[in-house]
Amino acid sequence: METDVSRPAFTQAPAPPPKDAPVVVDIRNLSTVFGSGADAFTVHKDLNLTVRRGEIVSLVGGSGTGKTVLLRHILGLTTPTTGTVTVLGRPASELSTAGAAARVGMLFQHGALFSAFNVLENIGFALQEQGTLPPALVRDAAMVKLQMVGLKPEVATRMPADLSGGMIKRVALARALIMDPPLLLLDEPTAGLDPNGSDEFCELLKEMHAALGLTVIMVTHDLDSLFALSTTVAVLAEKRVIIEGPPSEVVRFDHPFIHHFFLGERGRRAMAAVPAEHEEERVAVPAAKES
Repeated sequence: METDVSRPAFTQAPAPPPKDAPVVVDIRNLSTVFGSGADAFTVHKDLNLTVRRGEIVSLVGGSGTGKTVLLRHILGLTTPTTGTVTVLGRPASELSTAGAAARVGMLFQHGALFSAFNVLENIGFALQEQGTLPPALVRDAAMVKLQMVGLKPEVATRMPADLSGGMIKRVALARALIMDPPLLLLDEPTAGLDPNGSDEFCELLKEMHAALGLTVIMVTHDLDSLFALSTTVAVLAEKRVIIEGPPSEVVRFDHPFIHHFFLGERGRRAMAAVPAEHEEERVAVPAAKES
């Protein structure tokens, strides 16, 4: 497959927040075990992770390392076997109760729009379900978010089946942000997009992060997106987070997964798109070990 050499380098990733920024997500000594007895399977064991306000944290790891499971724990949809998950100072289990959408927004891998609702109805769904605002205000709020994610008003009445992949992602992002939550979770946000669509969506996420003061946690295998967006990378391996830090620090960590993921052809191509002001970080990356 040919490399798209015309693809431009990304603009600089957002600056990391201060080290003393408030903690938004705190995961302590988390273990996740599925099944029981001889059929028990451990996904996480003594996993720890801290996410501070304003960070964009990318969760990476091999297949079966429990990245999406961890998102579900943060959302409060599942409960770990042992350990604690605290979100915005409260147990994550409380997010499954009323008002969760005001605290955490979720963008699913393929958008997960309601096929029977038009775009505006999808975006305003959480507000509509609350039943506390007149329909006209819900529509106005949804229209604001529609335009905030770069879509024109005439898109409002379209059905999901009539949207491109990039438009579905934007509508799903608008829906996730309808309640102005301080925390946004993303599961493979650029999956299914072509390179240009992926670049545009990354720039949109960067704009939303800056404009709304969001804290973002995303699962991604897209190295271009990772280097374009991440203030922090958390690597899941050996059933835990083996390293958590800036991308330039993580790529230097000596571990087989990191050598395979970051220092192969795909990783080096993605790092080549890091802006010129990060040239020192780029050339200092160690060579991949020979097998």
